[in-house]
Amino acid sequence: MEPLFGVLLGLILVVASSAQNNCTCATNKWTVCAQDTSGNCTCTLVGSNRKVDCSMLTSKCLLMKAQMIPLKEKRFQGRPRGLLDNDGIYNPDCEDSGIFKARQCNQTDTCWCVNTAGVRRTEKGDKSLSCSELVRTSWIYIELKHQKRSSAFNVLDVANALKHLFESRYKLHPKYIATVKYDFPLIQIRLNQDDCEKSRCDVDIADVAYYFEKDIKDDSVFHSNSTLTVSVNGDALDIEKLWIYYVDEKPPEFCMRQLVAGVSAVVTVVILTASFGITVLVILRCLRTRKYEKVEIKEMGEIRAPSLQLP
Repeated sequence: MEPLFGVLLGLILVVASSAQNNCTCATNKWTVCAQDTSGNCTCTLVGSNRKVDCSMLTSKCLLMKAQMIPLKEKRFQGRPRGLLDNDGIYNPDCEDSGIFKARQCNQTDTCWCVNTAGVRRTEKGDKSLSCSELVRTSWIYIELKHQKRSSAFNVLDVANALKHLFESRYKLHPKYIATVKYDFPLIQIRLNQDDCEKSRCDVDIADVAYYFEKDIKDDSVFHSNSTLTVSVNGDALDIEKLWIYYVDEKPPEFCMRQLVAGVSAVVTVVILTASFGITVLVILRCLRTRKYEKVEIKEMGEIRAPSLQLP
């Protein structure tokens, strides 16, 4: 009886260990997952202990926040990276829902307003800066350049392959893929999502663009951490360059100070250039006038010299 009990106990432990190992978050490698007493797998984000819904993409704000956690506090391998843009790396403030807070601040007293993609859309100010709303990024233009090849892909095949990728890998509804254009070797993907048509179950295009960017840069957020491979009618589509542009529902609120300063600088350069040109022309004209006067005096001297000789 005891040997049979030992075998059963061993089987239970193997099953439990296997279940524990399967408790992972497929859509986010920056999570810590564990099974509760009911056997349910619960995953929390590294550093913030926020619960993550692994059936969908994690918001860009939470991903950026997880990437800012020092390496010693992370439980996964890999080099910590943060968002690097014109404003440098910053640790974003996220709402309870996971979206960006309208106002972001760095470690100092510098603050600015962002859109739903976390991109700055106002001038920087101090902590008295007020951001009345989180403006939605309604359009995202993704431009790609694939590696050189002997011939171009078929336009329709490229569009179908990328649409399938965004629908299957990133769970983006096809209605949000406005168009896919291909002009060898450039590809443009236009995503459009208005606030009025997005439901709570729909993935945000800003999150999709961020996941796609990480995939292209070979730093996948997915737990499998596998390299993204895209094939067009059986041929590999190897991307070598990526640009992402964000267009908001409302225009950005940058003040005119930088523009005025730039225009003033241009005007100053033009004035200095014009003044220098005029000065050079005046000097050249004076030199030419003096030359003409010398020639004229010389000729007059030659004319008067014979007249002095009387017969």
